[in-house]
Amino acid sequence: MTLIPDTKDWTWVLERPCPECGYDGRAVQFADIPALVGANAAEWQRVLERPDVRERPNSTTWSALEYAAHVRDVFSVFTARLELMLAQDNPDFANWDQDATALAERYDEQDPQVVATELADAAQHAAESFALVPEAELGRTGRRSDGAVFTVSSLGRYFVHDPVHHLHDVGGR
Repeated sequence: MTLIPDTKDWTWVLERPCPECGYDGRAVQFADIPALVGANAAEWQRVLERPDVRERPNSTTWSALEYAAHVRDVFSVFTARLELMLAQDNPDFANWDQDATALAERYDEQDPQVVATELADAAQHAAESFALVPEAELGRTGRRSDGAVFTVSSLGRYFVHDPVHHLHDVGGR
């Protein structure tokens, strides 16, 4: 997995373009999130059909398959966080160790066709969930285990960066 600027200070994703993938959270409106998720998921389908999907570019960087499995889980984790924020006042998010999940779930051994189906389903659920958020709920808050506080709006714009960035990591559009 390629690291992005200081992940403890997540606000940079919303304040300036990502120096690697070009994602600009300032330009993303909350209403754009469902379409961005759908377009991103469609590109992952193409990535998962590549013959080199299991090949790692080096020993410390995930293969396209591993990134896709991670993105599938990102869609699910952030949908769950959104739903929690809408159901509870200022909830705490369960900690998610992404690297431990990759090892425990054996991302590198998963079937690309299964990952493609699961990623599409998780993306559709995420897109639908974000699309259904009433404007009056965009200011609701939730907290990550490191203390970072998100509103529904900032969570959505922060979330979209991850699948966009990882598509860039694997040479997708």
